[in-house]
Amino acid sequence: MPRVGHVTETGTQHVVASRVRRWSRVLRDDLWTLRADPLPPSVWLRWLPHGVLCLVAFGVTLGAVAQLGDNGGAGAQIAFLIGLVQGGAVVLALWRPVPGWWLSTAAMVAGAVEVRRHLLAGGAHDFVWPWTAAGIIGQMAVLLLLALRVRTRVSLEVLALTGLVTYVIQGLWGARDYQPTGVLAITLFTVVVVLGMALRGRREARAELGRQTTITAEERARRTLLEERSRIARELHDVVAHHMSVISIQAQVAPHLVENPPEELKENLEGIRQNALEALTELRRVLGVLRSEHPDGPDSLDETGTGTAPHTPQPTLDRLDALIENTRGAGLDVVTDIRGEVHQYPTGVELSAYRIIQEALSNALRHAPGSEVRVEISHDFHGLHLGVVNSRPQQTVSPSPGAGHGLLGMRERATMLGGHLTAAPTQQGGFAVSAFLPRGETPPTAHP
Repeated sequence: MPRVGHVTETGTQHVVASRVRRWSRVLRDDLWTLRADPLPPSVWLRWLPHGVLCLVAFGVTLGAVAQLGDNGGAGAQIAFLIGLVQGGAVVLALWRPVPGWWLSTAAMVAGAVEVRRHLLAGGAHDFVWPWTAAGIIGQMAVLLLLALRVRTRVSLEVLALTGLVTYVIQGLWGARDYQPTGVLAITLFTVVVVLGMALRGRREARAELGRQTTITAEERARRTLLEERSRIARELHDVVAHHMSVISIQAQVAPHLVENPPEELKENLEGIRQNALEALTELRRVLGVLRSEHPDGPDSLDETGTGTAPHTPQPTLDRLDALIENTRGAGLDVVTDIRGEVHQYPTGVELSAYRIIQEALSNALRHAPGSEVRVEISHDFHGLHLGVVNSRPQQTVSPSPGAGHGLLGMRERATMLGGHLTAAPTQQGGFAVSAFLPRGETPPTAHP
């Protein structure tokens, strides 16, 4: 029977081994890669940062060759090769930051090994080691490029491995008669990595804010459109329900108006009444939930000033005078121009005409205070022409807290009835809304 202590120790070893394997796999995935991650051009400076870094790479190459060859005791060919690799690592990091870091670190290790040989042989005295000045500058550039474009975890892993390599070379391996640069190098590297991570976090936060702003604007537009469609649907439901109720009642009463009506007539009228009741039931069933989930709010411009309750009779063109007087009382100079012979329009057309003029006047109140507004209504054989034109605002326009998508609702109303609506600024600095609503004899065209 195994001892409890032995079992516990074995389990701990398995846990440790599992964690080591997991961390080694993470490090391999993060650092053993040739993944390209090019530095994007700057918004204002375009390719200037790339040019500056290429000049830094050229300076690192010249500085490393001079320091290793003149003061470090390295041969000219070895010094040139190490300097070229250190400068090339900066250029490589512009497109592949992780391979650039491997290359720069390998060049540092090669330079430290070569200089250590000369330090131990007495060929160099008081030379900076293991990092040269040019090597520190090159590594800082590489680490900055890396921290700007990789995840925070990868940046910290790279910084930790750089510190470990520096500690092993200077602290464990060591040399003689040199000026240590390990602490200074790691300090500078830490500052650069923290700076790069901060800049990367700021860039990602701004990008996320831009995405959220775009999504919020799209959602606001979509929600405004859906709310307006829901409101139109509720209003038309009331109109259709009224007519269907009248049809049902008339079909029920009609047999009593005829003496000894035939059975065929009674059956037909009963069928008409039944179909009307079924249609009314379906309308209420489909739109009843919508009515309860999105209750009517106060209208933006209501003649009573208290908003429209869900069961208030829907306004028609007969109530335009009260609407315009209310608008005048709010500070706008409104002039009306009504042309043509007034026709009897379907309730839906009159309701939509009223709402379009109401929204246009409300927009003029918000965006053009003190302006002159001209409301034009023209009746002809084909339908109803509407026009609301305001002049340039005469007062300072304060920011509007609304969603800013009232035009969507006006267009939906006109399109739903088979008409059209246009809205655009005028050359005089005002704004004009023009709409056409057909009389309703022909069915409106399908609209997706």
